[in-house]
Amino acid sequence: MSTEPTNLARLSMSLPAELFRQLDVMVEERGLPSRSQLIAELIRHALAEHEALTRPEDMLAGTITLVYRGDRGRVRQQLSQTQADYLKEVISSQHVFLEGDQSLEVLLVQGPATRLKELCDALRGVRGVHQLQLVTTTALLPQLHEQEGMEKDDSAAPSRHWANKGAAA
Repeated sequence: MSTEPTNLARLSMSLPAELFRQLDVMVEERGLPSRSQLIAELIRHALAEHEALTRPEDMLAGTITLVYRGDRGRVRQQLSQTQADYLKEVISSQHVFLEGDQSLEVLLVQGPATRLKELCDALRGVRGVHQLQLVTTTALLPQLHEQEGMEKDDSAAPSRHWANKGAAA
């Protein structure tokens, strides 16, 4: 009699020996209890990226991490203006100064995959931005406010297409 939970499926795979060794090192360094947990995390990340590419109108939530340097006033002003152009997608931001003339900014975002890609492209276009990474998930932030003229339908599962108007915190 099997003691495995019924919601799990078994996967058997073959890897080159060096890749297998690196996987075990990664599991140990992250303090994970098993390879399975790491592989599931990596697959979830790949699926979110895939969904962003193949279903561009679906709503995604995530973060955009930026590292930039240079004339902080000019760069920060341009980044702020770009974020204002995407007010429906940018939920919040956090900024810290790093060593030297570098800064780190993390944006919490939600919106259609195409809009998030456009936002990333616009931010990359700001001179002084050296690194930018978008990390998304298909899980969404709950809608904070009902839209004017729109009734909330509690009978259906949460929609992946609701508008993010008024959700800025």
